[in-house]
Amino acid sequence: MDTQKLIEQLNDNDMQVRLNALAEIKKLTDEGVLPAVPDTLYVNNHIHTTYSFSPYSPTKALYMAWQAGLKTAGIMDHDSVSGIKEFIEAGKIIGMPVTCGFECRVGMKNTRLNGKKINNPDQESVAYVAIHGIPHQYVDMLDEFLAPYRAKRNERNKKMCANITKLVEPYGLSLDFEKDVMPLSKCNEGGSITERHVLYGLAKKVTEKYKTPAEVVDFFKNEMKIEISPKVEAQILNGDKTPDFYEYDILGALKSNMVEKIYIDADEECPDVREYIALAKKCHGISAYAYLGDVGDSVTGDKKAQKFEDDYLDLLFEELVDLGFDAVTYMPTRNTEAQLRRIMGLCDKYNLFQISGVDINSPRQEFICRELDNPLYSHLVDATYALIGAENAATANEDESMFCDAIKAKYPDVRDRIEYFKNKV
Repeated sequence: MDTQKLIEQLNDNDMQVRLNALAEIKKLTDEGVLPAVPDTLYVNNHIHTTYSFSPYSPTKALYMAWQAGLKTAGIMDHDSVSGIKEFIEAGKIIGMPVTCGFECRVGMKNTRLNGKKINNPDQESVAYVAIHGIPHQYVDMLDEFLAPYRAKRNERNKKMCANITKLVEPYGLSLDFEKDVMPLSKCNEGGSITERHVLYGLAKKVTEKYKTPAEVVDFFKNEMKIEISPKVEAQILNGDKTPDFYEYDILGALKSNMVEKIYIDADEECPDVREYIALAKKCHGISAYAYLGDVGDSVTGDKKAQKFEDDYLDLLFEELVDLGFDAVTYMPTRNTEAQLRRIMGLCDKYNLFQISGVDINSPRQEFICRELDNPLYSHLVDATYALIGAENAATANEDESMFCDAIKAKYPDVRDRIEYFKNKV
């Protein structure tokens, strides 16, 4: 079988076909038939898959990480843990240490952050959070917890599709949730459907009607009156030459400009933050707040310049500690050095674990975070190995999780816990 066919099978609908293709690619690589992968020190703990929104199955995501030269990789889907078991198996095939988690939104109305724009561009009093380092025996329990929240989210998704149809009907377009959006997801396998799925469905409708990149840009700018940054406009206009990116670039333009026009506030699909903290403790995972920070030029092209947590960081961290958070996760690719120095300083002050990653959900994004070359962020590599070591330890014995009472009593300083767990990979 030719290599290109094997690579295509990494995104096959059948998980076993995906894993078998990866095993064959690994075999051919070991035999020298395929080129060796780069040898780097990079790590990434925040890779989305087709079980939320991504062009990559869990197997394809591991393949892409491996081919990029990553030493470790972490799965991080929205409202879903359904890709975790495949991700673990793919990691075993290529011999890469992996870490598992999920991302969700929580309600902050019953905290001192009520009424604030936290780290959610679309809604106040709601925060993006993650559970990292999930012991593998808890995956099924977490899926049961998340399933009703996904169902509630889909009720809102359907209403947002109706809102989109009202906006685009004058141009001969429509968007049906069941026919146009659901098939773009893995919802029938426990995957989630996000706003990106909804707008990706619209992007496909647009490209069906407007056959050239120039027609698409003309439709957005002159009919729908959508403002597109020069960078994103150039990417869309180059769509004939970059077909793998084309509809994702259109999605980026839509997400940056249309969400506020069709968005419906999330409510029932967001557990209260204290319920989320209790869940993290129950599964012996690591609760992590996802720092966004004030946005200037969005890395992915789908976030407008706007302010988030930076004006009230002291209050934010006080509340995170009071609520019982274990960690803060952040992306060096997305923030300035000045922003991250503040975050790292506050994490040290409050003894919070620091986790990094690059939010992969588009084919344009690199899997590696070159900012990790900066000695300022070298501790994040050690933290990744500690995260994996702690996940492995807690999978074998829950009394060995990084934030269980016994380990915290033995190693009160989180830096000592990192030293202890990083050698358990």
